[in-house]
Amino acid sequence: MKQSMHIFTTNKKKKERMSRQNLIKNTLLTIAVLTLATILAILFFYLGKNTTSVAIIYILAVVFIARYTEGYAPGIIASFIGVICVNYVFTYPFMKFNFTMDGYPVTFMGMIIISSLISTMTSHLKQQNKIIQEREKLLMEAEKETMRANLLRAISHDLRTPLTGIIGTCSTYLDTESTLSKKDQSDLIRNIYEDANWLLNMVENLLTITRIRTNDTPIHKTSELLEEVVSEAVQRLRKRIPGVDIHIQIPDDFIMIPMDATLIEQVLINLMENAYYHGASDKPILLEVSVVDHSACFKVKDQGKGIPEDKLSTIFEGSPSTPNHSGDSRKGMGIGLTICRTIITAHGGEIHAGNYENGAELTFCLPIEEEIIHES
Repeated sequence: MKQSMHIFTTNKKKKERMSRQNLIKNTLLTIAVLTLATILAILFFYLGKNTTSVAIIYILAVVFIARYTEGYAPGIIASFIGVICVNYVFTYPFMKFNFTMDGYPVTFMGMIIISSLISTMTSHLKQQNKIIQEREKLLMEAEKETMRANLLRAISHDLRTPLTGIIGTCSTYLDTESTLSKKDQSDLIRNIYEDANWLLNMVENLLTITRIRTNDTPIHKTSELLEEVVSEAVQRLRKRIPGVDIHIQIPDDFIMIPMDATLIEQVLINLMENAYYHGASDKPILLEVSVVDHSACFKVKDQGKGIPEDKLSTIFEGSPSTPNHSGDSRKGMGIGLTICRTIITAHGGEIHAGNYENGAELTFCLPIEEEIIHES
């Protein structure tokens, strides 16, 4: 109870302190703007002898005050002060109030109404904009929570199955070591090695997505040669999967792309590895790169069964995939593709999944600068 009272008192003091700060800010800003408006009005009046210009200056001052202060009061108060200044300082007899001039009451009321309406509308629009921004922030937070939940679900799926495999294989090895042949022992150890290697790759992906989503570590882009990035990604994948067959098609042009090369290589590896394990085909993986509308588009195609239509819209959201028909059920697509989308979005690009006549096709595009594309 005491803790609740303390929190309530603290919040109340914070609100009071913020209210005092807003009041001081509103007062100082109103005084400063009205002072500047008066100085400008004096200059315009003595140069042009035109009261209309003076009235417009004060109306603009009211708009400025309403825009950069909190609440309706500063703008309305400023509109009354502006009308009084026009009457007292800039209307004959000067330095005296005179509301008896022919037509002036209408002018006086008109200026008050116009200034008040402008002030009220400006304050209302500002509040509406604030409400819209808060709603957008809430929607973004909700989307982040959904992505986080999907990611956790994908992690639990993609980590549980290889861990279960490692535990099961180790148990089999320990229970039957004396009866196993050398070949069987090697096969079991190889399975443990593959699952452990897959887990290491998963941890690297998780570290990557954590680094990208931390504001303290933004993406650092440098201009990288397209051919070198593709070559490095393919070499790294072949070290991980020696038997993979990849056909590469890239432009003959000398193309430099602003990117974090390590992250884009990881995207290419994830997509090609996904095509290898989930394509359910012995045919080569196709990696095609083209330049379209000042963007470098990378297409990774398998020649297999394709992606189920009901999975296309959610494939990058971290949802675990259905095991493929080849029996390799220990490797899920979810988290790897989630990492891919995170990396490409951080680069200002787009990534899409689809099917073509021979299988699945995953495409991502990165913006490039026209002047760094040269003929070879």
